[in-house]
This record gives sequence, C-alpha cells and structure tokens, in this order.
Amino acid sequence: MLPEPKPTGAQVDVDRPNSARMYDYYLGGSTNFAVDREAAEAGLEAMPHARDYAVANRAFLRRAVSYLVRQGVDQFIDLGSGIPTVGNVHEIAHQHNPQARIAYVDHEPVAVAHARALLGENPMVSIDEADIRDPEAVLDSNGVAKIDFDRPVAVLAVAILPFVPDQDEATALTAAYRDMCGPGSYLAITHISQLAASDEQVVAAEEVMARTPTPVRWRPPEEIAELFDGYELVPPGLVPTPSWHPDRVPSADDIARSNAYAGIGRRV
Repeated sequence: MLPEPKPTGAQVDVDRPNSARMYDYYLGGSTNFAVDREAAEAGLEAMPHARDYAVANRAFLRRAVSYLVRQGVDQFIDLGSGIPTVGNVHEIAHQHNPQARIAYVDHEPVAVAHARALLGENPMVSIDEADIRDPEAVLDSNGVAKIDFDRPVAVLAVAILPFVPDQDEATALTAAYRDMCGPGSYLAITHISQLAASDEQVVAAEEVMARTPTPVRWRPPEEIAELFDGYELVPPGLVPTPSWHPDRVPSADDIARSNAYAGIGRRV
C-alpha cells in the first residue's frame, strides 16, 4: 500500500476522489489518497486503457512544448497543470531555452501546494490557484500577470477541457484565452475521445468520474475541432494523440488505446 501524501496546509477534501490526484496515480505518482486510488482502479476496471490515455497525454505534452520552443515561443500558460510529475512544462522548455517563462494554473489545492514546494524560488516559473473556467481570474493571477501578451504565448489545455462538459462554455472558454493572446500565439489541446473504448466503457468511465467534483465529457473529433475556432491547425492537424509529431511511428494499438485527439493551433 502506498503511503498517504504529507499534509500540504491546503484545504484538501480526502473524502471524495479528485481527478488530478487520480491522474497522478495513473502516471505512477504518489500524491494521491486512498479514495483517489480506489476510484482510479475503478476507472481502470471500467476502461482498461485509462492509464494509456494519461501516459499518451504526458508524452504529447513533451513533444508539444519542444515543438513550440522551436517555433520561438518562450511564454507558456499551462491550464489545469495538475500535480507535478517528471517532465513538467518548465523542465522541457528550459532544456531548449532557460529564459522561457511558464505560468502554471490549477484549482486543486494539493496540486498547487506540491508545485510550489517543487518549484522553489525559480523566477521564471510560477504556480497560481485559479479556476480555468474564470479567464479573468487566471489573467489576474500573479504568474500570468507577468506574461507579455504583446508577444506570442502558448496556452496549454492538455486533458483539461473534458472537465468543461458544456460545449458552448468550452468553446467560449478557448475563445476567451485566444482573445488574450496576439497573433502568432498557440493553443495546444488534448481531449478524450472514443477510439478503442466501447459505448459501455464510456458510460462506465463517466460514472466513475461522476463521483468526483469534476465529471467529464467525451467529445468526438468534430466537437474538439470547434475548440480551435480562430486558430489555424498546424500539421498534422487534429489527430489521435500518439500520431502528433511522434518520436516513432505509433502502432494501431497505441493509437486506439490512447482514446484521445491532440492538436496545436496557431492564432492568425
């Protein structure tokens, strides 16, 4: 049995499973509680590919940040950044450009507290507690306030928009972040979608997530594409997550088990 994480001083609800802590468990982290592990295991029983989904998202994040730095981007806003694990945005970006500025944003107290402990006093990296569904609050947060919106910015929405189930709200949300940023800025999205999962598995997985404060919505690719309104998708477009600029050609099984689409759009 894994030990419980140490108290963070934040207000933490350990009576209900939390999606960020479940995701941490899927990635092999230890910042989760028994209630999260129980729900995560129920998620694996409902959809055996749940861990593949999390791993594919993390791998995309690494490739996406590396790509964006190569395009000259040196400012990143990571929405719903989650609990710190190996391969965070700042670690990837700073391998290419040590002066890149990264603003992490999450509303989960455990994620924020552990990120602050991990980041220390790095002046180019920040973490703020804010709800991504409130773009004005995000914009006013300490770290995001240091972003120069007169220059290109990359907004990262990796595995976070499924937690905004209303399609109109999700589309309005990405539009709000788009309007904060100038031409030449980017939006990166991964989103859960039905590839290998059966209809029954989707329903069962949604029932597991309904136990948490943040139920999810699976979206077909055409609905995910709507979230890029005002952006021009860079090649190869919106594709299954393992197929976006892969390090190696993914197998058909890798693609199906990811149960997600990914894309990066450039604001024109």
